[in-house]
Amino acid sequence: MRYAIVKNGESRSFRAADPFLSKASAIDEAEVVIYLGKIEQGPGAPCFDSSKTAILIELGSECLGNYTGESQGEEGSNVLGFARYANGADPPSDLVELVRQPKSAASAIAAAKAVFETAGLKVSVCSDQAGRIIDRLVRPKYNAALTFLDEGLATAKDMDLACRLGLGYPDGPIERIERGDLVHHYQITKALFEIYGTPAYAPPRRATVAASRELPREKR
Repeated sequence: MRYAIVKNGESRSFRAADPFLSKASAIDEAEVVIYLGKIEQGPGAPCFDSSKTAILIELGSECLGNYTGESQGEEGSNVLGFARYANGADPPSDLVELVRQPKSAASAIAAAKAVFETAGLKVSVCSDQAGRIIDRLVRPKYNAALTFLDEGLATAKDMDLACRLGLGYPDGPIERIERGDLVHHYQITKALFEIYGTPAYAPPRRATVAASRELPREKR
């Protein structure tokens, strides 16, 4: 399955020198077109080519509907969303969350899976919800760990040790959040909290402090 890439700035899923980038074809030869980086939403979104088998848009925490529009739960076409999970600054994982809408074309889903799986990646298909699967599962757990640290339940090292040895995790929550960047965690939890209003998504104090320290002084 031949694919072309349209780059609109830095990609969270495929960083510089990733072999996936070098194997792309020209747009006129490709059956699948992949938009990487941030593109315009709403009325300013690009006009997507309906003649292609699939158009794939790299997502952050936002919904695919931000780019395609929605109507009565009947939306869907050859345009899909995707995000390759990464813990902030860590290298991207092998997992791609592929976002579909209610009426997404089966041929587009199959083509997208073929492109990613041929590249050695694993694909999980999900509906069009902000934050998709992973962030909606793990961000409340990270928030709880940061709150426990503030409350003095345990030190960061002890919580991380308990998760590694007691639960078999490869790393603990505090070290994972800090390695991935607290500001990155703040940005995601803030976006999810604004959308869902669920207290578990509210940005925790430590992440808010980290984000505040990154603001230019005149904007504080």
